Formats: sequence, C-alpha cells, structure tokens
Amino acid sequence: MTFLQQSLGQIAREIPGATDVFHDYKLDFCCGGAHTLQEAAAKKGLDPAPIAERLTQLVAQAQQAPRQWGEADMPELVDHIQSYFHERHRGQLPELARLARRVEAVHRDHPACPAGLTSLLTEMGAELANHMEREESILFPLLKDRQYGVSQGPIQVMQEEHDHHGENLAQLEALTHDMTPPAGACNTWQALYLGLRAFREDLMQHIHLENNVLFSQARSSAA
Repeated sequence: MTFLQQSLGQIAREIPGATDVFHDYKLDFCCGGAHTLQEAAAKKGLDPAPIAERLTQLVAQAQQAPRQWGEADMPELVDHIQSYFHERHRGQLPELARLARRVEAVHRDHPACPAGLTSLLTEMGAELANHMEREESILFPLLKDRQYGVSQGPIQVMQEEHDHHGENLAQLEALTHDMTPPAGACNTWQALYLGLRAFREDLMQHIHLENNVLFSQARSSAA
C-alpha cells in the first residue's frame, strides 16, 4: 500500500497511530491536512519512504488475524501480552493525551468538546503504567516460572485493577459521546476519537486475555 498521494488528513482519520508518526516527523495533519504525504515531506525536506513504511506497518498490524491463545504455553502467552499490549499502551496513551490537549484548547467553546479528557487520559496512563510495571516485575516472572500458588495474590490485585480500568473506559465513552466526533470535526478531533476506539479495543482484548485465559490457566494449575 502506498500513502504518498493520500492527504495527511485522510491518513490521520483512517489509521490509528498515524498521528504519532506524523508527530515524530513534525508533519501538520490538522491545518496542513489537505497536503499529500509526498507534498508535506518535500516541504520539510524529508524522504517520504520511511514515513510511508511506518504507516504500512500500522496497517499490517491492524490486519493480522487474531491468534487463538487458549492453548498457548504460559510463557509464550505472557511474552505476547507484554510485547504486544503493554508496548502498544505505552505508545497510545501519551499520543492520545497530546491530541486531547489540542482539541480541548482549540475547541473549548464547542458544546461537544470533551472537557477533562486530557486529565482522564493522563491519569489512566499513569495508572496503567504502574499496573503493567508491577505485572512485569512481580506477576509475570512468577507465571513464567510456573509458581502458580504464589501468583494467586498478585492475580487478585491485578483483576481488581482491571475492573477499575473498565470504569475508566466507561468515563471515556461518556466524555466523548461513545468516541463519536461531532459533524465537521477537524482532523485532530477525528484522529483522537479513532485512536480512542483503537485503544478501547486493545485494552478490552488485553484484559480479556489476562482475566479469562492467563489468570484462568494459573488458577487451574494451582488447584
């Protein structure tokens, strides 16, 4: 897939994570959203090929067929959760907070402006980062070492925190009208809600794999 002749605005509206790529290269997808990637890169004196390649990778990741993890070996499942979901969340939340900050600043007088969204995303980012760090330093090593009995206490704590993450998602949905931008929303606003929908899907899948597969297997093995 080539993106060279597509506008920055179209790419930002259609590919979750594209705004993070544009941010890295300082490409203006909001006010300059009508420019094609090739035009915008040329204006900055950049080679568009590496940018297009990163966008292609984002699309390929989104199109990967989900694997059925129910029969996976415990260490493999742990590694997948950490390398895929943990790393995705660490990239998603700072970018979403940056986009939310811009939307709240520019559109603060709009009746649909998600007032407080930046603060909520920042808080969620800090809580999720702490949660993932403790999983990686305490729980995951126990599971990979098959110390299932010792893992039960940390598992209970992680599940309770998962419930809190679900409550935060409900707040996100309420603030953003179920992540639906208003008519005529700018590229930044549309990209923000596209990214929020992708984050919601990733977080729900992440929690599902831990609660219903990883933790379930650990409990069965400890019995």
